[in-house]
Amino acid sequence: MSRAIIFKSRWGWMAVSETAKGVDALVLPKASRRAVLSELQSGSIELPEGQASPRLREARTQLIDYLAGTRTSFDLPLDLSRGTSFQRKVWRTLRGISYGKLRSYQWVALRVGGRQYARAVGNAVGANPMPILVPCHRIVAQDLSLGGFSGGLPTKRKLLTLEGTLAQLRPGKIRSALKSASRRPIQGSEGQISSRGPTSAILR
Repeated sequence: MSRAIIFKSRWGWMAVSETAKGVDALVLPKASRRAVLSELQSGSIELPEGQASPRLREARTQLIDYLAGTRTSFDLPLDLSRGTSFQRKVWRTLRGISYGKLRSYQWVALRVGGRQYARAVGNAVGANPMPILVPCHRIVAQDLSLGGFSGGLPTKRKLLTLEGTLAQLRPGKIRSALKSASRRPIQGSEGQISSRGPTSAILR
């Protein structure tokens, strides 16, 4: 059974859970503690009141610092065992993308087997259980649009603004993506690589 800590950040209520191996899930900021509990599926997770482990307390501190703009990397052991072998390969590749950098789905696909894995990469990125810690928000479409995000495009836009990379994307594409997202339910997949459109050095 995983253990978790729920806490309030300047962006809203969040949670981090862990196994014996390391942090295994993160809930992005929500408007209420109840919303976080719902996403945690609390029936299978222990919430030790006032007795969170040192690792969970450290994760909370690092995340609060990151959202405050005072931290650019994380020093936490992660447990990626929720994923398939392919998903874990994608997630490890995402971990190598530094703060302030953007990469495309194609960039990831080329590093985990080839261009033909585009759709599988999109699905793996969307299944990432630890957004921010495994920075799937730094993956954007090949045409310099936002791409997708399992936590919602407004949150992705906010994260890229925090890291100073939103300006590298096409403003028209950003507005179009956000408007489109507001008219449809959030998808579980991060989307897939576009095979057309301009290629920028920031995505290579």
